[in-house]
Amino acid sequence: MMQDLTYQRPTTIAEAIRLAASDGARLLAGGTDLIPQVREGRRTARTAIDLKHIPELTGVSRTPDGGWRIGAAASIGALGRHAEFVREHVGLLASARLIGSLQIQNRATLGGNLCNAAPSGDAVPLMIALDARAEIVGPAGTRTVSVAEIPSGPGRTSLVAGEIVTTIILSPIPPRSAAHYLRFTPRREMDIAVAGSGVVISLGAGGRIASASVVLASVGPTSSPAARSRRAPPISGSRSHEDHHRSGRKWGVA
Repeated sequence: MMQDLTYQRPTTIAEAIRLAASDGARLLAGGTDLIPQVREGRRTARTAIDLKHIPELTGVSRTPDGGWRIGAAASIGALGRHAEFVREHVGLLASARLIGSLQIQNRATLGGNLCNAAPSGDAVPLMIALDARAEIVGPAGTRTVSVAEIPSGPGRTSLVAGEIVTTIILSPIPPRSAAHYLRFTPRREMDIAVAGSGVVISLGAGGRIASASVVLASVGPTSSPAARSRRAPPISGSRSHEDHHRSGRKWGVA
């Protein structure tokens, strides 16, 4: 049975912080997870705070260094209509487009997928692999952390009362880099991943792997790095797939 909810629609971040600090408040970036969870009794909420009407939280813009700032309430549909973002982040957008149907994607957000803290979140592995950061605003001020630090367990985050993730920050992509996400599901469409893997690889001189990051979903309480070049030396310096194919050998990440 659906619980009685008070609906709030702040238009400023300051107003949203004040409302978010109240007992039983839940932030609604897209609502595509929160509303079904409340209806099914898996989450309790007294107040739903809709972040879609705060301009700073719905924008998509360049950073001075050539990266991106994505408002936590910017829909996946809006990202897909941003031609420049699509050209640079086709892998991340493809993973986000696995979240529900087209109709759902016009509400769903990267910020919501992150803060829902489901181990199976499809957009989270590549955000972590891309070293994305989350800008958080709360009663104590503003802080920026790695997106990997936000989920602390299934359905739990490291945010304290009154804190809001306002922005996802993506650094510029190095030349000769690629990102991709694959998942295994019982059905082909609109299902929850049994296992998923986000991979980002950058090539250096001679086609050798300069850096690599592999992040897994649905195999633990949070999405977690399986390997990074700085912690797994065998990845860095390995030859590209084309070189190994020509030599008749396979390559991979152990």
